[in-house]
Amino acid sequence: MPSSPARRPLTVLQVIPQLDAGGAERTAIDVAAALAARGDRALVASAGGRLAAELAAVGGTLIELPVGSKNPAAMAANVARLARLVRRERVDLLHARSRAPAWPALFAARLSGVPFVTTFHGIYNERHAAKRIYNSVMARGDAVIANSDYTARLIMARYGTPAVRIVVIPRGTDLARFDPRRVDAGRGAALRGAWGVEASKRIVLNLARLTGWKGQKVLIAAAQQEPLASRHDVVFVLAGDDQGRSEYRRELERLVAEPGPAGRVRIVGHCEDAPAAFALADVAVIASTEPEAFGRTAVEAAAMGVPVVATALGATVETVLAPPEHDAGLRTGWRVPAGDAAALAAAIDAALALSPQDRAALAARARAHAERFAVERMQAATLAVYDRLMSSREKLRETIVPSVS
Repeated sequence: MPSSPARRPLTVLQVIPQLDAGGAERTAIDVAAALAARGDRALVASAGGRLAAELAAVGGTLIELPVGSKNPAAMAANVARLARLVRRERVDLLHARSRAPAWPALFAARLSGVPFVTTFHGIYNERHAAKRIYNSVMARGDAVIANSDYTARLIMARYGTPAVRIVVIPRGTDLARFDPRRVDAGRGAALRGAWGVEASKRIVLNLARLTGWKGQKVLIAAAQQEPLASRHDVVFVLAGDDQGRSEYRRELERLVAEPGPAGRVRIVGHCEDAPAAFALADVAVIASTEPEAFGRTAVEAAAMGVPVVATALGATVETVLAPPEHDAGLRTGWRVPAGDAAALAAAIDAALALSPQDRAALAARARAHAERFAVERMQAATLAVYDRLMSSREKLRETIVPSVS
């Protein structure tokens, strides 16, 4: 049997505003790693950030460009910059992971005749027609990747994107990194010390950037609700970067300084060691007041065997198994109405009250459920999208070239 022809290495250019903490940024690096591992070129156009060194370590190449600008003149200039980059580097495919860079990337792809891919990493607010048009670029890809079934349904409902162009690829989690057996006690002790939390205290962890819709104020209110108000052995840790939202952080600091939460709620800033943070946590809380397109922290907590309490919005029905959608015997956490501090308090208390045996059983279920979201699955599915588009492009060329000659 004749051997199949060797696959030509691809050059893929991902565009994303910055390479700081976040699901889109982490996914860009994970995909770059998968491309480099199979011998492809992984380029990332971005202003850079704290993850730039990690991109280089996995074999990707950062090309510093101000692709995150929303200024119309800057976006027009980025069309030319990206088109030149595509020609110079012989880019085979463009992949946009955010709206501002997606517009110039779309035009650059069309000018250059290369496939264009988008990924919906979030749920975008659409308060007026202009915003809907701005957001719609993410639905204009030759392939549109949705990070959950919830997101896929929203794309079809909002933009009428044909289902054939939408591919559901859940956000990938590095299950080797988020493995409780790999987190030694020293890492946990270092975090406790940095957070100022005594070894005798139990921890309710909210690992999320500091922004209003992530619901930190709801969690602070829940800490003052019974039965949590009587649990003096519990400390609530808000771990996340304010990303320049200094006024919101100051507002949270004023709230936690009040008599009720004082000493019980800690605002600790960005956490570099998320696995160690979850290893310390007795409960992980996702208090978002707007829908999560995916919610990676729910899966990371599950991988670490930590009970999750999340608001019943967006994709949490996919990442947190709980009644009524799932049998109680499959439970990996609790889902509560958004903005309901009393319901949030009751669910956190129920998670804290688990017996050691019940907690161990839940942890095993949660880890098994997290396997569905392994980073390797996301990487393989994304590269399969690239390969399918390139194969279609080559077949189209084969049909056109003979007719011209």
